[in-house]
Amino acid sequence: MKRSKISRRKFICTTSTLAIGSTAFGLNNVLSLDPPASRKKECVTIVRIQNGNISRAVEEAIDLLGGMNSLTRGRNKIMLKPNLVADSPDCTTKVVVVKTLAQLMQRAGKEVMIGEGSAAASSFNVINNEIFRTRKKEILDGMQQHVFDVLGYTEMAKSLKIPLVNLHSGEMVEVPLKNGFAAGSVKIHKTLTELDLLCSVPMMKTHVLATVTLAMKNLIGLYPGTEYYSVRSWLHDRAAEAGSPGIAYEVIDMNNAVRTGLSVIDASIAMEGDGPTGAPLVEMGLIIAGTSPLATDMVGATLMGFEQNEIPAIKLAHKTGKLPVVLEDIEIRGQRIEQCKRQFVKPGLRKWTEINKSWGVKEL
Repeated sequence: MKRSKISRRKFICTTSTLAIGSTAFGLNNVLSLDPPASRKKECVTIVRIQNGNISRAVEEAIDLLGGMNSLTRGRNKIMLKPNLVADSPDCTTKVVVVKTLAQLMQRAGKEVMIGEGSAAASSFNVINNEIFRTRKKEILDGMQQHVFDVLGYTEMAKSLKIPLVNLHSGEMVEVPLKNGFAAGSVKIHKTLTELDLLCSVPMMKTHVLATVTLAMKNLIGLYPGTEYYSVRSWLHDRAAEAGSPGIAYEVIDMNNAVRTGLSVIDASIAMEGDGPTGAPLVEMGLIIAGTSPLATDMVGATLMGFEQNEIPAIKLAHKTGKLPVVLEDIEIRGQRIEQCKRQFVKPGLRKWTEINKSWGVKEL
């Protein structure tokens, strides 16, 4: 039988991808191609956006990882999770990034959907610039549809014939956590338990509670508002009582409840200072992608001028034994970090117990 040849570069990235993806949503029993002692480095790609062509940069970032066919081999049902925290394009993932990923997945023959549980929107749980907490389905459903509509996701999804999933409401499933930090289990939308691959697509931002919003922090949007309230106020209350540094407990718990097999950071326009909303925007002109959310976040945070131990979720992930631990254990393809690094204005960090007085203490 004639065998096709594969380059060493592509082999390394492909085997790394398969090893990581084997733990995603019911794939725990898939054997890794490498024994632990010889496991290859994680791959993260950094691509500069040329002439404003964001779509091409996304395609290149995926190609450098081995291509969408390779990344999704054996996985058919995929959800893209953008960061649509509110109803403003200044603080949310650009629709073109998610559209390009969806198209690449469709060309690979995959069943694609987009899911989100936004935090807040004017006239729903934000009234006269005051944020309210609510678990009311009618408010959360209306808010989520409004966010999808105004940010262009409804029109885009319709054009590609893919569903939008409101993660705030619907049938929920309780997922037990081994050594959970904020709780012993989490409740999530049933659809999340039926996926073959979850793809986190955050906007690169700073955050007054989390320090940064990247791939791991983006999963806060998986906590349903009908269970944990809008802006996840009930969840943050419990985690703060448990001693969470920033909101790291909530972030790591959800990252342990689900498995992200692909992360693509929209760093076309980023946010610095007191994010995640209303802070100054900076032009980074980058797309960053990886199969490990931790590795992708480590590269993203470094590009923003942060040390690893400045990010509570990264620090906690390392404390619990998650790999990689240092940048030297990550194979970076495309642009070099030193070519693209920028010192972001750091957020004025605040504790949830201090900020919750204006972030959803009053209930609708």
